[in-house]
Amino acid sequence: MAADKLMVNRATFDEVILPIYAPAQFVPVKGKGSRVWDQNGTEYIDFSGGIAVTALGHCHPALVEALKSQGETLWHTSNVFTNEPALRLASKLIAATFAERVLFVNSGTEANEAAFKLARYYVGKKHSPYKTKIIAFHNAFHGRSLFAVSVGGQPKYSDGFGPKPADIVHVPFNDLEAVKAVIDDHTCAVVLEPIQGEGGIMPASQAFMEGLRALCDKHNALLVFDEVQSGMGRSGKLFAYQHYGVVPDILTTAKALGGGFPVSAMLTTNEIASAMTPGVHGTTYGGNPLACAVAEAAMDIINTDEVLNGVAERRQQFEAALNAINSRLDVFSDVRGMGLLIGAALKPQYVDKARDILNAAAAEGVMILNAGTGVIRLAPSLIIEPTDIEEGMQRFARALEKVVKA
Repeated sequence: MAADKLMVNRATFDEVILPIYAPAQFVPVKGKGSRVWDQNGTEYIDFSGGIAVTALGHCHPALVEALKSQGETLWHTSNVFTNEPALRLASKLIAATFAERVLFVNSGTEANEAAFKLARYYVGKKHSPYKTKIIAFHNAFHGRSLFAVSVGGQPKYSDGFGPKPADIVHVPFNDLEAVKAVIDDHTCAVVLEPIQGEGGIMPASQAFMEGLRALCDKHNALLVFDEVQSGMGRSGKLFAYQHYGVVPDILTTAKALGGGFPVSAMLTTNEIASAMTPGVHGTTYGGNPLACAVAEAAMDIINTDEVLNGVAERRQQFEAALNAINSRLDVFSDVRGMGLLIGAALKPQYVDKARDILNAAAAEGVMILNAGTGVIRLAPSLIIEPTDIEEGMQRFARALEKVVKA
């Protein structure tokens, strides 16, 4: 080891990092496919996917090659200029979706911030500057900027930071009548995740999605889909909206877009994009050549029949394993979600054991997540090997058994 390389471990975290996370006690140092190794050489099977980020597993050779190649060519120029990887990636996203224009930024939060700003800006210019109401949903999550946490329907993330952006209304998810009660001609946009992530892996119903589209059309409001977590193949289609046949006006994506490299995008139409002019919005790093080169490589793999059809096959294997566990241990009240965004809701007597289950799983050598209160979340690589699913679920079953019998 180089003499100038600091020796660090989990205890170092408590000394140097802002205390806004509660990470696991082990420190991952290497990953390959769906396997991860920590500082002690202990191996884990990764069912967390970096919270639905590493859609092609760890260190996929095509992504590594794209990063190396672009890293030796051009890293950054700023958006005073443009670059080839950004233009190629935007063209591929447009070809695969409803979109006609793309903005690249760095995170899901930034993509959503841009989407919410664009919605108000466009509607204000097109219809009325007083048409500013945003309708969003309880238990939603849209990021960590003040605007994003205010649109997200979870006060625990937005309280305590001073005055919140005004004219945001929250109603129950999947409740079309509740939306009808608050939508009016002052409404600018309706914002939702087609599959609520932090809210417990809750998919929208077909009727709800269709009803929202009709209501937005009636009131000249925009329909905004946050597909930060559900996009890029996670649902079994490139984007979850494609399952419903309901087309949004604005869509955001991040997480899996770069397969682990920070990059995000906001997609919209020519009509809505036409409201913007140079200088109205911007970003320093968004759309940089490194990020877009890696994201292009990820998209070229994800947006194929082989990968997208494989998502459904892998979900069946996960569901079968979860049902087998449940028939023996009786811990889940529901297994839900779409594709490889899977939520296993714990029965009431185990809801407060979610953190214990995560820790027990880590001790057995499998990395999992929770989602909201009392829901175990699995968001593995879209190309995880069936043998990794089988072994990982065996480890998960052992972990659950220890918690249940404790």
